[in-house]
Parts: sequence; structure tokens; C-alpha cells
Amino acid sequence: MQVDDTSNADAQTVPKTARTAEAFDITTPAERAAAVQKSPQASTFLGETIASLGNPADTGIWLLTPLVGTVQSGRVQYGDSSVVLELRPIRGEPTGASQLSLSAMRLLQAPLTELVRVNVFAS
Repeated sequence: MQVDDTSNADAQTVPKTARTAEAFDITTPAERAAAVQKSPQASTFLGETIASLGNPADTGIWLLTPLVGTVQSGRVQYGDSSVVLELRPIRGEPTGASQLSLSAMRLLQAPLTELVRVNVFAS
């Protein structure tokens, strides 16, 4: 029996030996630099939400949030840090139930084991 491989050969995957945040965070230096802008683009404030760490094996820079209904570009601010990322819809209360990717949490310098209050903007 032959199985068709429909996976994306270029997709980044976390190494099976990953055990630390650094090993799970496989974003490139270029991706990290693009996400951390010194002068963010004009954006629309969507609201404030409480976020936890999302699935560390789900690579990329993203926020799962009930504040959006469709996938779109956006920005998250935590304290003095701001990160450009992909906003992905998730069901739940707008003020909570959000999840940040490992890469986003690290770029925001947010504690990985805590719930964080972030401001969310649509691009």
C-alpha cells in the first residue's frame, strides 16, 4: 500500500529531541527581526485579553484569540514590547482564552509559565 505524502516539505518542524524553550523555538533570526518592529504600522485596537502559552510544537509567531473571526495580520503589546504576528480565531471569551506561540512569548519577553495580559491590534 502506498501513502501519498501531502505534507509541506518546506514546513519547519520541531526536532523530536526538543526539551527546552530554545530548542522548540525554531523561528529564524530574520523572522524574529521582522516581528519586532521599532515603529509599528498603523493598526486598530481590538481589545485586551489574557493569554497563556500555546502548543510549543505549533511553530511560528501567532496568537489564538476570540478577538478575531478570521486569520489576519496583527500586533500584540505586552508592557513595552510589541510583536507583529498572525492573529488566529479561537472560540471563547474575548477577555481570556487566548494562546500565544512560544516564539511570540519569547519575543515579548513574557514569562512562559504565567498568564499574561496583552493588548491586541489588527493591521
